[in-house]
Amino acid sequence: MRAALFGILPHPGRLRVLLVPLALVGGAVAALGRSGLARALPGRIRSLLALAPRVSLTSLFGQLPERTPAVGPRRLRVGLLTGCVQRIVFPHVNRATVNVLAHEGCDVLAPADQGCCGALPLHAGRLDDARACARRLIAVFEAAGVERVVVNAAGCGSAMKEYGELLAEDPAWSGRARAFAARVRDVSEAIVDLGEPRAVRHPLGARVAYHDACHLAHGQGVRTAPRDLLRAIPGLELLSPAESDVCCGSAGIYNLVQPAPAAELGERKVRHLAALTPDVVATGNPGCIMQIAAAAGRAGQKWRVVHPIELIDASIRGKPARQI
Repeated sequence: MRAALFGILPHPGRLRVLLVPLALVGGAVAALGRSGLARALPGRIRSLLALAPRVSLTSLFGQLPERTPAVGPRRLRVGLLTGCVQRIVFPHVNRATVNVLAHEGCDVLAPADQGCCGALPLHAGRLDDARACARRLIAVFEAAGVERVVVNAAGCGSAMKEYGELLAEDPAWSGRARAFAARVRDVSEAIVDLGEPRAVRHPLGARVAYHDACHLAHGQGVRTAPRDLLRAIPGLELLSPAESDVCCGSAGIYNLVQPAPAAELGERKVRHLAALTPDVVATGNPGCIMQIAAAAGRAGQKWRVVHPIELIDASIRGKPARQI
């Protein structure tokens, strides 16, 4: 199981091919996961069915522009990590990230030849694989000449900020890795660091519960920036659930290789969120989004789970919360 996951997830091309059938018959897969037939399947297969994301051929094969110019005078030139799962399953999160950064005065570069950041192998102890990914990514963004590298997936950002330690014993790369890691920012940090917002925020009438992704809150120590950005949206009521920074059960590939305890954590998380009767749940990691959405579906909850940058983008666009 682990070999299969590491042979697919860090490779966007392979993941894209694997998910094509899901784009064609996704409704049937979701129905199977909810049916009594699923109980006859092995636990790990049931977990895969439960976590299966909603994808379309458009989302699988859409392309993000390699360069998006700043709206108005440029403040900063940033590179965007498009990610593996993020670019395939949640391309709308990348589009929202680009739109917000551009409206806040950033030239945004998303190099097409970037690969996996190495987070999944790093967090699973496959250090040689993680180092190979790190070297390639450093070289790609060095060539792009960016001042910051912005990440909208907490697990990826946590790994990239550790490149200095990961490559510390490699004389050819240690200095480059430390310099690269110093330029990495979660998207919430990057926007806050820019200072006074340039783009007008329009009201969003929504009750939003924020869940701290472990790799953002614990791995990177980023807790305040996402909340400050959400609080700055007019009409948005920010809610803090009990145990906000306790794991939802995603934890990289934990929910795929240990589905039973992961499901218990997911159910516990959803109980705390549901107690607040939110309209929307926001969290800064794709794994958390899928895990919480799956647990919420099993519990009969109807609220959407989104990335905070989607709410900021909707506010800048003047888009109603129900359309996110």
